[in-house]
Amino acid sequence: MFAGHLAVALAAKRAEPRVPLGGYVAAAYGLDLIWPVLVLAGVERVRIEPGNTAFTALAFDHYPWSHSILMTGVWALLAGVLVARATRSPRAGGFAGLVVASHWALDLVVHRPDLPLWPGGPQYGLGLWNSIPGTLLVEGLLFGAAVAIYANATSPRDGIGRWAFVALLLFVGGIWVSQPFSPPPPSVNAVAITALALLLLPLWAQWAERHRSPSSREHSVRQA
Repeated sequence: MFAGHLAVALAAKRAEPRVPLGGYVAAAYGLDLIWPVLVLAGVERVRIEPGNTAFTALAFDHYPWSHSILMTGVWALLAGVLVARATRSPRAGGFAGLVVASHWALDLVVHRPDLPLWPGGPQYGLGLWNSIPGTLLVEGLLFGAAVAIYANATSPRDGIGRWAFVALLLFVGGIWVSQPFSPPPPSVNAVAITALALLLLPLWAQWAERHRSPSSREHSVRQA
């Protein structure tokens, strides 16, 4: 998934607002932030294989340290501890850890059986990426619902709060929707280097959030 991970971050912000939106976005995409570093280091492997699934031309051959469920648990625990200490809130840390863990759960829905339970362990995947309409429908509903949840809970204080947020949604949504219709990437290194650009998303999200405030209705609910 791509837009689906942002959806989890937006929904989590509504449920536990003590974690900055940028932190939730970093947590939601966390495994994909680790993955390109390991690919460039030669620790994990990916191939360009048009037709591997209908939605992506990438074949994820070996990525147990970033994307096995065991290591996802490790990364989630680490993120949870760091956030709990930074916010002095175990609940906030728990939500951050769950957002990290949600990445594996969402990937399980869309990937073919290439997600390992542990390094060298059995691999699973439900293969929604084999259907472009199915992927667009399921992920699109998730994304739309989360955007509505976050937008109803916050309101822009100025133009940056409105348009930086809209631009973030359009950027993520545009990359996601165009993926199955784009030409294959030129090389594995190009894939990994491009994936490193995901580091901009937490910064972008945090920039937009700094110019947004809880909506009057949301503030009233929390005061009650």
